[in-house]
Amino acid sequence: MSSQTSGGATPRPGGSDAPIRPGGPDAPTPPNGPDASTPPGGSDAPTPPNGPDAPTPPNGPDAPTPPNGPDASIPPGGSDAYGDEPLPTPVTRAGQEGLAALLARPDKALIALDFDGTLAPIVADPEQARAHPGALPALAALAPKVAAVAVITGRPAAVAVRNGGFAGAPGLERLVVLGHYGAERWDARSGKVTAPDPHPGVHAVRAELPVLLEGTGTWVEDKGRAVAVHTRRAPDPQAAFEALRVPLTALATRHGLIVEPGRMVLELRPPGIDKGVALTGFAREIGAGSVLYGGDDLGDLPAYAAVDSLRADGTPGLLVCSGSDEVTELRKRADLVVNGPEGVVRLLAALANRTD
Repeated sequence: MSSQTSGGATPRPGGSDAPIRPGGPDAPTPPNGPDASTPPGGSDAPTPPNGPDAPTPPNGPDAPTPPNGPDASIPPGGSDAYGDEPLPTPVTRAGQEGLAALLARPDKALIALDFDGTLAPIVADPEQARAHPGALPALAALAPKVAAVAVITGRPAAVAVRNGGFAGAPGLERLVVLGHYGAERWDARSGKVTAPDPHPGVHAVRAELPVLLEGTGTWVEDKGRAVAVHTRRAPDPQAAFEALRVPLTALATRHGLIVEPGRMVLELRPPGIDKGVALTGFAREIGAGSVLYGGDDLGDLPAYAAVDSLRADGTPGLLVCSGSDEVTELRKRADLVVNGPEGVVRLLAALANRTD
């Protein structure tokens, strides 16, 4: 889920407050200077199949075929290609009211989304996760019509920005990424990440994990402000997941941390921060009149609870589940279930085509 590994994070040149360049924090300076606008494929890049003015796919001309097949990405028509599809109807009255409020006053609506499993397909190696090819066009079409778009993720903010291709994306000039469950914040306006000092317990568990995990076939992702133990690569991922829950919880408790379970991952992180706290704070900050939240994993349940609380206080909300066979809890709580990141993209594009 991050480009950082158990060996420690590599600091970005200029420090954590340095602007993230459009190609990501590690992107090389263009040959004609930092302000040069060299096309993504270089001066010798082939002409796109739909003509010289056709947009380059968000992940580059050589982006792999989407995991759901070649027709899964948004066609050459951009978000308008999904415009004729009917907007799905939420199965709950509260969800229907949330969608109606969003459509009636999009300028007061907050669109908040998880990253992995929601905007990006889940992959075996979290470092290789990238946003669905249609995510940027759909977000860019919707963002100017709503009050705000926020990505709320357990990843470091800079990693989500890089893997999502958000920096410098046209139409996303007001995007906010709340990383580490809200402990970090990246604003597209400044291109900077702001964050407090890390919890000391993270350093302590990082030092003890190698002995505890020896021979388990697991992989440790060092997120800087949290440490995640992935079992997806173990011989029996589910058995490893269950076997490690108790010892990892004991380790986390001893150092003042908590364990957040996810899809074949156990994350050790500081208490008091979660996606619900992040969502509530940001919704209040912008004075949201309605809230849509989309997620796919157990870490999104606090955000679901936050939407329920906002509803109780009079702010309509819509809970969207990016469906998978690995997590059923969100399906039961959601107002609307869509077919993974592809379904999320279609929903965002449909909303963009139905809001003014």
